[in-house]
Amino acid sequence: MRYADLVSLYLDLEATTKRLEKTHLLARFLKERFSKNGSREELSATLQLLQGRLFPPWDKRTLGMSSNLVVKAIAAAAGTTEEHVKEEWKQLGDLGKVAVALVAKKKQATLFSRELSVLDVVTTLRKLPGIEGERSVETKVKLVASLLTSATGEEPRFILRTVLEELRVGIAEGTMRDALCWAFLNPQITYDMENNDIVFTSEAGRAAYNELITAVQDAYDLTSDFGVVADVARTKGVAGLRAITLELGKPLRVMLAQRESTVAAAMDRVGRPAALEYKYDGFRMQIHKQGSQITIFTRRLENVTKQFPDVVASVKKHIKARECLIDCEAVGYDPASGRYKPFQYISQRIRRKYDIAKMAEELPVELNVFDILYVDGETLLKTPFKERRARLREVLPRDVPRKVRLSAYLETSDDKAGEAFYKDSLAAGHEGVMVKALSAPYRPGSRVGTWVKVKPVMDTFDLVIVAAEWGEGKRSGWLTSFTLACQDDDGAFVTIGRVGTGLKELEQEGGVTFRELTERLKPHITAEHGRDVALAPAVVLEVAFEEIQQSPSYESGYALRFPRVIRVRDDRSPEDVTSIEEVRLAFEQQRRG
Repeated sequence: MRYADLVSLYLDLEATTKRLEKTHLLARFLKERFSKNGSREELSATLQLLQGRLFPPWDKRTLGMSSNLVVKAIAAAAGTTEEHVKEEWKQLGDLGKVAVALVAKKKQATLFSRELSVLDVVTTLRKLPGIEGERSVETKVKLVASLLTSATGEEPRFILRTVLEELRVGIAEGTMRDALCWAFLNPQITYDMENNDIVFTSEAGRAAYNELITAVQDAYDLTSDFGVVADVARTKGVAGLRAITLELGKPLRVMLAQRESTVAAAMDRVGRPAALEYKYDGFRMQIHKQGSQITIFTRRLENVTKQFPDVVASVKKHIKARECLIDCEAVGYDPASGRYKPFQYISQRIRRKYDIAKMAEELPVELNVFDILYVDGETLLKTPFKERRARLREVLPRDVPRKVRLSAYLETSDDKAGEAFYKDSLAAGHEGVMVKALSAPYRPGSRVGTWVKVKPVMDTFDLVIVAAEWGEGKRSGWLTSFTLACQDDDGAFVTIGRVGTGLKELEQEGGVTFRELTERLKPHITAEHGRDVALAPAVVLEVAFEEIQQSPSYESGYALRFPRVIRVRDDRSPEDVTSIEEVRLAFEQQRRG
């Protein structure tokens, strides 16, 4: 398939903000090209590009192309200087647009260039992570420049957006899910373009459609790969999707919790008696054991096995199953005092590439296991939580403090007992409690009412930074004021406030510094106008606040009063941030008092 065809779709998607219209455009494109033709490889590559990535979410390879390297690539492809490219960047605010303008001028003097295919682009860009060594920068620049030289029309813009992981055409996971259903499962619906609505033939048709959507969602939650889901949908239909199950070694999307303000309210929601567990201030781990092979994935589906050799050793030694998949929280502690440490201390280990063994000694973790999803050939996703907890004790016969243990646990119907357990958790330095329905199955990827978290009154949201402002005076050279966004119902990021409080000026003060956050954000700068900086959504912060207020000043319709940065959430991707629905619920709970 020609890359130009995909670019044409990008432009159509970019031209509308309507989620259903995007779904229609995407579904029509996929159906025309892949329902009867097209290889599995080309289908998978196309879907990856539509999500603005080159690899599945759990593949930890990164392209390693900063804005500065892209400037070099444009200069090489256009036969101009880097200074000229930077001047154009200041004027246009988008490196992709700069490439379109400058490469087009160069092409007027060029007699030959090859037409790019989707596989050309994917195959070339997938070489970038493997380029290392003394001349790696030069080699990467030449590789990207070679694509730009062959690109025509708007192709350079989207090649570079892909390279910078800033596609920005509005394809959220829900849109992709629905488009695959429309394209390959033939639901009995009509898209009314004039009114931007779905027309159902009957109520039975609506129910059947919802079942198809659920089948696609469940398959994605188990595989985390739309390429796999799409290929099964087009070749085996809904029956094939429903036959998909978890596969050891490949991460599934973890189950998430809703919120309540009190233990009693949480128990009322899940049903009594309920299971209560400590809510740890740690790092979510999904651990796959296949004999002696241990693989550790984060909540973001990143493979961090190499960064946690101590966890690998503990699982090998103490988990008594040949094969299993366990859901855990790794909590850092001080090796001298034994006291638990906040998440930000162990977050250093997630990014560590060197001196890993030394870091494991300095910042050890204790594994608190709270669920088991597979054991020795048996999938436990549909097994009630109470039974899964019993199976956990079978694979971990005894707790090994400071190595691996089951999460602190209480079954009760009593409000006083639940409240006392909650206070014990806080006194031990943890975040609060999780309240769970004893009869509930494990729902990958879902935030359902059978898991509810309870934390102290000053609540927190996970929000992504989408803009910032350069500081002045003693903070000159640092980004110091950050615009935050949550996710709306269509998966788009909408602003909800600004924050600058909670960051430190000096490293010895502890916590996240302005310098550290600035360095993290620099590769994601997409445009600068004076002191104002536009950023691709990449870095997630946990932000505390005293109150939610309705506000026309921000796209979400809400603003946070007295926001304060708590920490950088390395374990959260932009797609994991707080949803507008969670904001609405928190606002309503606040109004009710």
